Amino acid sequence: MRKPTIFLSLLTMGVLICLIFATIRIFKDEALDGGIQIVLLISAAFASSIAVFYCGIDWKTIEQRIAKNLLDIAPAILILLFIGALAGSWMMSGIIPTFIYYGLHLMHSNFFLVSTCLICCIVSVMTGSSWTTVATIGVALLGIGQVQGFSVGWIAGAIISGAYIGDKMSPISDTTVLTSTVTDTPLFTHIRYMMYTTVPSISIALAVYAIAGYTRTTPDTYQITAFAEALKDNFNVSPWLLIVPVVTGILIVKKLSPVVVLFVSSMLAILFATVFQPHLLREISGVVDGNAIIACAKGALITLTGNTQIETGNETLNALASSRGMGGMLYTVWLIICAVCFGGAMSASGMISVITELFLRMMHGTISTVGATVASGITFNLCTADQFVSIVLNGDLFKEAYKKNGFENRLLSRSTEDSITVTSPLIPWSSCGMTQATVLGVATLTYLPYCIFNIVSPLMSILIAAIGYKIVRKVG
Repeated sequence: MRKPTIFLSLLTMGVLICLIFATIRIFKDEALDGGIQIVLLISAAFASSIAVFYCGIDWKTIEQRIAKNLLDIAPAILILLFIGALAGSWMMSGIIPTFIYYGLHLMHSNFFLVSTCLICCIVSVMTGSSWTTVATIGVALLGIGQVQGFSVGWIAGAIISGAYIGDKMSPISDTTVLTSTVTDTPLFTHIRYMMYTTVPSISIALAVYAIAGYTRTTPDTYQITAFAEALKDNFNVSPWLLIVPVVTGILIVKKLSPVVVLFVSSMLAILFATVFQPHLLREISGVVDGNAIIACAKGALITLTGNTQIETGNETLNALASSRGMGGMLYTVWLIICAVCFGGAMSASGMISVITELFLRMMHGTISTVGATVASGITFNLCTADQFVSIVLNGDLFKEAYKKNGFENRLLSRSTEDSITVTSPLIPWSSCGMTQATVLGVATLTYLPYCIFNIVSPLMSILIAAIGYKIVRKVG
């Protein structure tokens, strides 16, 4: 087998980026409805052609690598489907409308973005999951912010910034545990060391959100009041509905499987929907004069699996109360599968290793070492479209280089999290980017400029390296 050249490896990445750019220019917000998926397959075909005709790798090897990658992401796909069910059931049961109703009365608009970021931070640290945080409290906060007059970009940016602090820092977060394991760094050593880049990054984010909240035009209180009344007119708002998120939180703290937690939470929400919102389930089912039990059962199944739309008399609430269930996540699943095909072709051909070697050559001093790690992490995110694969690759490939250059493992673990975990939702074709865009109903490129924490984190990692604060290097 012949090793691919750096030119061919970068050319393949260039083909992908150019095709994605052209697709976004042509299709705009609809690019993720099929255009980017096809682009990923075309790029995978381009990478496979180089692997077969230049490197001499047989097609069976490429197929096996793609199949292995698909097997690795199977649990994530299952979680995605259940997140769709959770989003639909929490909406139609009245749980999210209840959060929104109380939130409108408690959250001051000037502090809304700051409060949103902090709330998502607390929830994600407690749950260890950015996906669950965004799909539950994040959706509710999006509704509150829209009523208060904020653009969806700002709201989604604050939600994702807060949610990924927990994903990065929580001791029960899968990415935190994985990164510390791959880099041979004790878990709490890893978490404590990340504080040096996380605290300045979130401080900058909160300052930006505070300024954005104070400098905006004061919202029309009549619109807020009208929206709150529309919520009460169409949903049975009750504090009893908050039992479901409390039970969900307990299950998460008990460290049950995410699939189990999401399934139980969705079923419990549907049960509450039959008690508190039977009129909505009948409306969704389309069965007006038939058996009430059959109508509710049909409405519940549609809520979990398909598109739901109710007429509330309020245009903003109509858009908010719509949900797409498990079926709404299929575009995300499609995208992930296509991204895995591209990542498998890149990996089987050896192009990812060639690109990594390019970064390894840059590693000399502290700044170049951390800078190469950050750049490599973002590149892996772009290539593999999966943060878990990227973390494993980054940790494995740089571990020996850090040891050789006298740097501690905790520096590698921090640089990996700063570059991979927090930037994963900023890539439209990645599993995280597509999931958050689908759940929130906000395009990745729309919220990207407002994810201040996610943007600042990798830059802060390099800045702290340049300062040299708390970085120990063994000489000799």
